[in-house]
Amino acid sequence: MLTVEKLKEWGADTGEAMARCLNNEGFYLMLVGKEMADPNFEKLDTAVRSGDLEAGFEAAHSLKGVLMNLALTPLSRSVVTITELLRNRQVPEGGFDALLEEIARRKKELNGLNQ
Repeated sequence: MLTVEKLKEWGADTGEAMARCLNNEGFYLMLVGKEMADPNFEKLDTAVRSGDLEAGFEAAHSLKGVLMNLALTPLSRSVVTITELLRNRQVPEGGFDALLEEIARRKKELNGLNQ
């Protein structure tokens, strides 16, 4: 079961996020749960891998806003990085694979907290 304590141990800034949610733990955890199923994760991966940087940017930008508001820092760091690269249409040396894999790994960790 997902808890604020598990999120905090994972590296989320739960104090900041809880303040945004008026210290309503149930509301915060519900929002985190919804974000875990956000289709923009798949859209980001598919778009970037197919070379559609515009669609990738749109998905990444959407994820960035929600992840930062929920203070899911371990996951938001990589999403912020890819968002800015896509915004500027900059392809990192070696492509986007490493960033996409990092995002997938962090999302898997987050999903695992719900066990």
